[in-house]
Amino acid sequence: MAKISISILVIITCLHLIAFVFAIGAEQRRSTGKVIPDQYDETTFCVYTTDASTVYGLTAFGLLLLSQGIVNGVTRCLCFGRGLMDGTASKTFSVIFFVISWVGFLGAEACLLAGSAKNAYHTKYRTQFEFSNLLSCASLRKGVFAAGAALTLISMVGSIMYYWSHTKADTGGWQKHTNEGLGMTSQEDHKQDQRI
Repeated sequence: MAKISISILVIITCLHLIAFVFAIGAEQRRSTGKVIPDQYDETTFCVYTTDASTVYGLTAFGLLLLSQGIVNGVTRCLCFGRGLMDGTASKTFSVIFFVISWVGFLGAEACLLAGSAKNAYHTKYRTQFEFSNLLSCASLRKGVFAAGAALTLISMVGSIMYYWSHTKADTGGWQKHTNEGLGMTSQEDHKQDQRI
């Protein structure tokens, strides 16, 4: 059985928590647009606030990607590493938390990347319509980065539990076999060999 590395757990936890903080910051700093009429003709244009949430979202995306890479690099992505002990609860939990970790990771990455891309998209000009007060500038819906933050926490719990259960079920590349097959010699033959 392999030993759990505290430093790996600390790195995974810190990267996920920092990504969570950046995702929450991205949600709070979403850019919003305001329709401003042009003083020379009958067109309007959009003036946007800061693009900080795009940077925050992409930073959270990168940190989450790094953390997932570390977890799967250390455990060799469950598929390519050493064997896991058959018939143990740790192996079952390892597979379950592996799936939870990847589902949370892919969902969070999708929310963070799509939110960053949509937040960076700015419409420039709008034409004046009869009902122009019903129109607004394109902006990111509220909650996309928050969903990414929530899925980041799910990914963190899944990754930590996956790493923990994987190390508990890790055999180091071999399994102890007991009482398998037929013995080639008996005890009497062994005692006779010792006398000679």
